[in-house]
Amino acid sequence: MSKVAIVYWSGTGNTEAMANFVAEGAKEAGAEVTLFTAMEFDGGLMDNFDAVAFGCPSMGAEQLEEDEFEPMFIGCESKLSGKKIGLFGSYGWGDGEWMRNWEETCRGDGAQLVMDGVICNEAPDRDAENDCKNLGKALA
Repeated sequence: MSKVAIVYWSGTGNTEAMANFVAEGAKEAGAEVTLFTAMEFDGGLMDNFDAVAFGCPSMGAEQLEEDEFEPMFIGCESKLSGKKIGLFGSYGWGDGEWMRNWEETCRGDGAQLVMDGVICNEAPDRDAENDCKNLGKALA
């Protein structure tokens, strides 16, 4: 059984809802899943998991949340090489540039992205729910 961590930051609850759908998909595929907020996770926990999903909404000028999520993620970057990683998050404006940049960062760190990042505008709809579940299954 694979062990999957789902680590997220959510300001409005949209990315938290996505995290729960990712967890549901991973559990359906037989993984042992642990949900963490960004404040509960750090790079020292990376080795405890076979795969990690990171979720963060687009903030400001299409960037990661700067106070809690981004510092935590930077602390995990040295552990991304060879690790199965999934990315997800919601946005309210823009075209997903933050996700493309984040994917590029992860690839540069040697992460094995299991699929394209899952994004949704505001609250997850049925398509985003299914995409999140598929992300969880891919991580498992």
